[in-house]
Amino acid sequence: MADACLIIRRRAGCPRHRGPGILPGFKPIHSIFPNAGHSWHGAGCLCLLSVLASALVAAAADPPGRPWSDALLGDVTAWPHAERDSLVAATPQGLRVEVAAGHRDARAEASGLLLAADPGRIHVRVAQVGGGARWFVRLYGELRRPGEKQTLELLGDEAVAGEREVDIDPRLCQARGRQLQLQLGVEGAPGAFAVFGGVAFGPAGIRPNCQPRAAWQPGQLDIAAVELMPNLPQPFELIDWRDKARAYERLVFDAKARGEFLPLVWLDESHINLQRPTFGLPSYVGDPNQGPAKPDSQEGVTCMGAVLGATLVGVDMSRQQYDYVDMCEAWYNTGNGLNLVLNNQRGGTGGSFWYEMFTHIVFYALADRYPDKSRLTEIMRLTAERWRQASLGLADAKGRPDFNHTSYDFATRKPVDNGRWREPDAAAGMAWLQYAAWTKFHDPGFLAAAESSVQALQDLSSNPFYEVLLPYGTLTAARLNAELGRHYDVPRLLDWCFGVSDSRGGGGVLLGNWGGYDCDGLVGSLDNRGGYAIAMNTFAQAGALVPLARYQPQYARAIGKWMLNLTNSARLFYPGALPAGHETSAFWRGDPQHSIAYEGLRHEWLGMSPCATGDPLAMKWGPATDLGLYGSSYAGILGALVRPTTNPRILQLDCLATDFFRAPAYPTFLYYNPHPESRKITLPLGEKPVTVYDIAAKQILARNVSGEMELTVPADGAVIAVLAPAIGAVRSAGRQLLVEDIVVDSAWGPAPQ
Repeated sequence: MADACLIIRRRAGCPRHRGPGILPGFKPIHSIFPNAGHSWHGAGCLCLLSVLASALVAAAADPPGRPWSDALLGDVTAWPHAERDSLVAATPQGLRVEVAAGHRDARAEASGLLLAADPGRIHVRVAQVGGGARWFVRLYGELRRPGEKQTLELLGDEAVAGEREVDIDPRLCQARGRQLQLQLGVEGAPGAFAVFGGVAFGPAGIRPNCQPRAAWQPGQLDIAAVELMPNLPQPFELIDWRDKARAYERLVFDAKARGEFLPLVWLDESHINLQRPTFGLPSYVGDPNQGPAKPDSQEGVTCMGAVLGATLVGVDMSRQQYDYVDMCEAWYNTGNGLNLVLNNQRGGTGGSFWYEMFTHIVFYALADRYPDKSRLTEIMRLTAERWRQASLGLADAKGRPDFNHTSYDFATRKPVDNGRWREPDAAAGMAWLQYAAWTKFHDPGFLAAAESSVQALQDLSSNPFYEVLLPYGTLTAARLNAELGRHYDVPRLLDWCFGVSDSRGGGGVLLGNWGGYDCDGLVGSLDNRGGYAIAMNTFAQAGALVPLARYQPQYARAIGKWMLNLTNSARLFYPGALPAGHETSAFWRGDPQHSIAYEGLRHEWLGMSPCATGDPLAMKWGPATDLGLYGSSYAGILGALVRPTTNPRILQLDCLATDFFRAPAYPTFLYYNPHPESRKITLPLGEKPVTVYDIAAKQILARNVSGEMELTVPADGAVIAVLAPAIGAVRSAGRQLLVEDIVVDSAWGPAPQ
């Protein structure tokens, strides 16, 4: 009512509020309601104000929308909001949009359109393209939530005439009944043009393997995006991820390899931060800007990631031809005085939070897996304190840090905003780093910084996911809840991890069948030419969120289903996984085992769907191939997490494999059954007798068993099997169930009332 009064006060000169009188374009009150009288007091005033508010809101509302029709392409008056100086004309072939002199793009805009309810697919026919134009089709308006307007590029960077059809991710366009703007445009030099001959919206195609759920598992919670994925992705192929990661390690660290662009590894004698050699790997196969002749050209994300990936699949990287673990100290920037682990050996800060934090996450993970390396532990403590001080520098008067910036400059001790993007999920990266440091060193300052960072993350009103950090903060929140009895909103953070980013428009977990291949579960950009998944982001998210299941067993089914899809889809990053012509660098023959993945997988590229590709060749910025070592280095995450079982569609997920800095724990495995009926698998147990607990169902499955056992996994459900000593002393502490004082389940008992 206060808002209504404000409208009336400003527009109609309400006597009670001594407003400014009647403004141009607004009628006096008695011309609208001639029988209203002059009483502005008590209930009468309120009733009249209510009527006035309704009338004025209706008068100010948008005019009725009009259904979209191809006929509007022949009516130039339907596009009154064309970008200034764009050349827009109706022709017999359709709507012609041309770049005017002095400009680099042109756009025709038609507003107030009503599309088919929740459109799921767009079909575009472009009759003609000329002048080197690259055309696009976009929607603008309240696409996802009322009151918030976004731009969605449905098709972009298209260079040829013809017909294109793509599905629209249902999370990107939920505009039932809301008026939208359609934008048809071109980019290029003056004179570049495209003629749009047809634009049609319709429902998404039916995916036969995405059927309604046939069974419900008690106690399990859904993740909305995962429910849009198939239970049984097709075509299905489970590759041996452990072998894939080991083959990668053998190839990229082979200094004797010969052939085009080989060897990949080089010995770095630049001694920038170390008075001993280190090593380098290119971020892409055939990158002329990286190599032994160019000191500090190698990226820490690639090189340290390769050491970690190999470590996770059982290769001791401290006992190879060189001690590659010790060599990772080269990315600890002492030479410039920053004393941080950065992406370059002469690195700086203030450019991007994720680059500056993720290198620390990788380095800390190495410190966890090589505890005898005291120098790594020392660097971890020093850098964690540096980041804790940065957190304090970002804090407000109440001690709550604000990460809604591009980065933080450690030299000036101030946040950095570049005016182009912000990375608020740096709060998640900070939380993980500080909690890891607390578990290692037990300094209460680290715990305080971890908690203030999680709280800062939780206080955000929109999805902050920028690159790879958010899942690590989500895991940290789950651990704080389970281990310290906190009450952070993990469901909301998980929804963000699988939803659509508001920080980096269109970023998130992908859905859909691309050219006959189910490509659900990968991580990347939802709205880039129908979808663009990135290998590194996909592997990193798996490593962060599979461990979460043991702290929040109510998400066992959702995480298991997602990982079944991800594991199947991720094989398409690799050469040879798709038909001939569906990859951009098949000409390189230096990797016969196909151990180096493409940077990414596109829904469509060069007329092929899907297409294994990357940025270098498309953007022509240097590397000779799209094969990305910086992402392939992290395939060891899947190699550590995923194992086959006796049922080809039921995976074993090792919940401890990437749970760094955890407390002691017994073997813990997640099994998801995608079938509509229960299925049995064989569970190896080892020689010593164990008791098998299912912490998803809160029950004991078997006592005093060894060797192997038959395990029943419920229909469309999950089991988290914990193998604890059969003779161990069992006790409870609050909600926790412990065997020999090691926690088996953090939430075995009933929740407090």
